[in-house]
Amino acid sequence: MIEVKGLKKSFDDEHILKGIDFVFETGKTNLIIGQSGSGKSVLMKSMLGLFTPDEGTIEYDGKAYSSFTDEQKRELRQEMGMLFQGGALFDSMTVQENVMFPLRMFTKKKKRELKDRVDEVLERVNLSDSGNKYPAEISGGMQKRVAIARAIVNRPKYLFCDEPNSGLDPRTATVIDNLIHELTVEYDITTVVITHDMNSVLEIGENIAFLKDGVLAWKGDKSQIFKTDDKTVTDFVYSSDLFKKVRDAQQQGL
Repeated sequence: MIEVKGLKKSFDDEHILKGIDFVFETGKTNLIIGQSGSGKSVLMKSMLGLFTPDEGTIEYDGKAYSSFTDEQKRELRQEMGMLFQGGALFDSMTVQENVMFPLRMFTKKKKRELKDRVDEVLERVNLSDSGNKYPAEISGGMQKRVAIARAIVNRPKYLFCDEPNSGLDPRTATVIDNLIHELTVEYDITTVVITHDMNSVLEIGENIAFLKDGVLAWKGDKSQIFKTDDKTVTDFVYSSDLFKKVRDAQQQGL
């Protein structure tokens, strides 16, 4: 669990986060949604330890990050997995080498142990036959699955996903959503996902923080977001013609 309490962050005179309070629950997919510039990325980077809050605290399983020693901060970073927006795979490395990279960086496992763990996670994301291929030789959806395998290879307690469906077709995006959710439940991870994709909200939105102008404007789950009367939320949810049709169909009882 990650608990954010009264989090504020400014850059120069621009106030980005204006007192965020939210609990990111373990074993659930926790989504951060909102328009561009609402503070989503700053919130995630603060949880990753990349930004120091001006005010407020971030607690990891009840322990405040501000009280951590340098050694505890290093240990915490090793408990974090990161799925980057573009995948961020190394083009010059094979799939297997990409997934193995965090193990080489943060563990002292022997070569056989490294290989066994990489094989295990590649099998879990259904890429057992792709270990010797390079990123350019596989599809965009497969690249995302490689990036997920790399993010979980060190058995993280906390998994951060930045726009995991960016650049994917709707069907592949759903596969990636479901995989992230399955892994979250299976390994009891605290998963935090930044997304603009309302399909992701519908698929895996178990605990949702909606930010607007640096403020937590609404929180709830996927079953509640279509029922709220909060205009700030409905303007965001129904910003596309498709979801306006969904709303109209719901209102007409279709």
